[in-house]
Amino acid sequence: MLNLGKAHDTLRVVSDQIGTPTYTLDLARLLVDMAGTEKYGYYHATNEGGYISWYDFTVEIFRQAYELGHEEYSPDRVKVLPVTTAEYGASKAARPFNSRLDKSKLSENGFTPLPDWKDALRRFLQAYEF
Repeated sequence: MLNLGKAHDTLRVVSDQIGTPTYTLDLARLLVDMAGTEKYGYYHATNEGGYISWYDFTVEIFRQAYELGHEEYSPDRVKVLPVTTAEYGASKAARPFNSRLDKSKLSENGFTPLPDWKDALRRFLQAYEF
């Protein structure tokens, strides 16, 4: 999205597919913690902070990037328009409309939930080479 935001002044982003972003660094830390236990099984893990659409995620990416001083993501420079999957048209990747996962097994087994996705995004953007 950061590259698209630099290249275009208007982006159409799907608003009817929901899920929770996951920062691979946070997931990797959890996997290391899990590997040190004998709590085997299947787990679902995503960052906390609630369910959002791809549109919501894009708006937050640009908001935080702009807040970090990247003027090219100013709401005056790049507009993000919500569209349905049908309005967007064919995509390279088929995505489910509802990607919500039940993460209760993590806490039931004593694992610390992943941080809020907005915090994860902020940490990613601070480390990202714009």
